[in-house]
Amino acid sequence: QAQLVESGGGLVQPGGSLRLSCATSGFTLNNYAIGWFRQAPGKEREGVSCLSTKLHVTGYGDSARGRFTTFRAPELDTVYLQMNDLKSEDTAVYYCAASRLQVGLEADICSDLLDAPENFVDYWGQGIQVTVSS
Repeated sequence: QAQLVESGGGLVQPGGSLRLSCATSGFTLNNYAIGWFRQAPGKEREGVSCLSTKLHVTGYGDSARGRFTTFRAPELDTVYLQMNDLKSEDTAVYYCAASRLQVGLEADICSDLLDAPENFVDYWGQGIQVTVSS
């Protein structure tokens, strides 16, 4: 059974950093892209980042670019989201999600996943709260 479990959230002051982890099991991570998404109260879900180690690609949403980095620990089935220079508007529930790589669609996997997760996500994590406040 596929599972994604987020950890590392919490309360941080503006300008601070957090590293979220997404531990995966029950599927072959190399065959999937992993996306991070977030949803703040009263707002739509937003794509934050995407990673495919098999395709050697990453992608970022506009709000994350330049401040957040996604990566996978070598030999581990865990994907991380390093968040730096956090702002109050980064407060949200963060979710990781897995999207199976599809033959012929690899070139646009990150843009597809971040723009339309409802069409591409196979598995979701349960979400974790990140609060940025002084």
